[in-house]
Amino acid sequence: MNKSNHLAFLNNRSHAIFNQIVTSYLETGTAVGSAKISQTRGGDFSSATIRSIMAELENAGLLYQPHISAGRIPTHAGLRLFVDGLMEMRGELTKEEQLSIDDASQSKGLSVSQVLDNATHALSGLSKCASLVVSPTEELTINHIEFIEIGGHKLLVILVFSNGHVENRLISKPELVPSSALQEATNYMNHYYRGKSILEINAEILQDLDHNSNEIDALSSQLVARGIAAWSDGEGGNDASLILHGQSNLLADVKTKSDIDQLRNLFDVIELRKQIQELVEEVSSAERLQIYIGSEHPLFEQTGCSMVLSPYRDIKHNIIGAIGVIGPRHMNYAKIIPMVDYTSEAISRFLK
Repeated sequence: MNKSNHLAFLNNRSHAIFNQIVTSYLETGTAVGSAKISQTRGGDFSSATIRSIMAELENAGLLYQPHISAGRIPTHAGLRLFVDGLMEMRGELTKEEQLSIDDASQSKGLSVSQVLDNATHALSGLSKCASLVVSPTEELTINHIEFIEIGGHKLLVILVFSNGHVENRLISKPELVPSSALQEATNYMNHYYRGKSILEINAEILQDLDHNSNEIDALSSQLVARGIAAWSDGEGGNDASLILHGQSNLLADVKTKSDIDQLRNLFDVIELRKQIQELVEEVSSAERLQIYIGSEHPLFEQTGCSMVLSPYRDIKHNIIGAIGVIGPRHMNYAKIIPMVDYTSEAISRFLK
């Protein structure tokens, strides 16, 4: 049964009971019985009526019963239906919550990376979940690049990206390269490629070096080519800037050693960044907040976790990253959806 069929099936009475069950489940993480619903609603529906509606909701694929003596919990389809409804009528944050996010996201005198770290920390504290911010470095523009000699026929290449993130790479030093060539390569890169992404530089660099051969000698040209190649070859070219806070918040929902192992695996995968980058690309394509519930994404199907992720933009209104929350399947979506949305907007305001 698709979403439209689910909505057509739910009359006012069924919709009220369904919302009550899901809301209670999100608050407690446990199955909800007819007696609790009747008590919560002040007895306006009898337990028998509620049980009948719950059975209909179960037959429709919106609820299921974990075991015979238990109440009901929402299925994946049921939870998705509920969350999609929240997306259509966003809740609001308190003034205190807004102020906390604004203070973290608008701090003067701090670098972009420090502000992102502060915003992620604030989001973790307010949501009581884990939070993260990620920026695909291939899509970030470069603010500064520098070549430094460190001995042993090695050079350190330092890239400072537009979001304040700094990355280093070691490259082999061509023979007979003088210090003047390092400075010349540094000056050339900063003159021609500041404000461009690695993808843009890769597309232009060989032709540029040939065209500008009168401005840069052969040794410096080698350094420029090797320097940018360090971000283009192998796994290094796919790195993303990642900040993660509040992992310990997820331990509050852990009941078994297996749960701990699953969470450990989740954060191991997150640290590898590849799948997180894929999520950011999906959010960038959608150009708005996205919600991933449990098995909707391979990253969460074995952990019972969900993610709310929203993009943030630079001064040119380009999406350059995303910030979000990872929490249990029964996280407080009504509060966390506007919280993540507001934080991404606050970061975008800072970047402008």
